Amino acid sequence: MTQTLTRNDLYSLEDYHLKRPQLRSEVLEHKARRQVFIGPHASLYFEDRLTIQYQIQEMLRIERIFESAAIEEELAAYNPLIPDGDNLKATFMLEYEDVDERREALAQMGGIEDRVWVQIGDRARVFAVADEDLDRTSESKTSAVHFLRFQFEPYMIAGARAGEPMSFGIDHQSYQHEVNPVAEQTQSALVADFS
Repeated sequence: MTQTLTRNDLYSLEDYHLKRPQLRSEVLEHKARRQVFIGPHASLYFEDRLTIQYQIQEMLRIERIFESAAIEEELAAYNPLIPDGDNLKATFMLEYEDVDERREALAQMGGIEDRVWVQIGDRARVFAVADEDLDRTSESKTSAVHFLRFQFEPYMIAGARAGEPMSFGIDHQSYQHEVNPVAEQTQSALVADFS
């Protein structure tokens, strides 16, 4: 069951301006429970209806978008990032402070987005389906940002709901790290996406 957003779910620019400080605080706290750091340079930021609503509201605010057609375009662009009940969706970022180090690392990490995995208990690893909107890797390098979907079978979801630990990792020749298991509060937040 998808939880797509419609124009009725969004605040007007004026209302958002008034609600933004409190909403921003709530969303930042919410997002903190939905982050998984894999090794020193890779992060997964798991999206849901609230994080996407906030992202859309921020885009409308920054771009001063108030026309119906333009709002619908933003909804069409961001709604696919909301989990559908049998998957998790994440923004995957490769983060390096030093520009030269980042350029060199990204040149060595082609295809890394396809090597990010989630494992529930001792079940098989679920590898990400990456960048369904457009390819972000070329022959010479990968992008620093990718959009991932992890698709689960019902028995895997049942295991997660039963409390079997979730692990995350990256199995790429240039970057191999894992988190086993993920923090309990993060797992609870992510299991809520299976509804």
